[in-house]
Amino acid sequence: MSVVVGYQSTPEGAAALSTARDTARSLGTRLFVVVSERADRVDAERARARDEDLARVAADLAEAGVDHEVRVLEGAGDVADDLVRVAEDTSATLVIIGLRRRSPTGKLVLGANAQRVLLDAPCPVLAVKPDPTRS
Repeated sequence: MSVVVGYQSTPEGAAALSTARDTARSLGTRLFVVVSERADRVDAERARARDEDLARVAADLAEAGVDHEVRVLEGAGDVADDLVRVAEDTSATLVIIGLRRRSPTGKLVLGANAQRVLLDAPCPVLAVKPDPTRS
């Protein structure tokens, strides 16, 4: 039993991570933080910034008493496939993703990655949005 969260260093990623932390803690289950990146977009500077951010994430989760594992998946960079695969591999009971706010026209279509996770995940998916009062 586990909770899987897709994470990026964005307001949407922070909202998903916060919800995942609280959910994993309340369920007493392990949290898998998944960072999916295309290998061709990761240079040394970006990897260093990512690793510093993930060190802070891991420290915050440890301080909160959450059993966790951070998985950085570099490759094809298919976020939806990576999240679904980790959910399957870890027998996840929940996948949590962050959604960004969209324009009125954009609301007609859910993001492609979010839609694929919702349709393909082997368990329920919780989609969260950042708090609009936080910038």
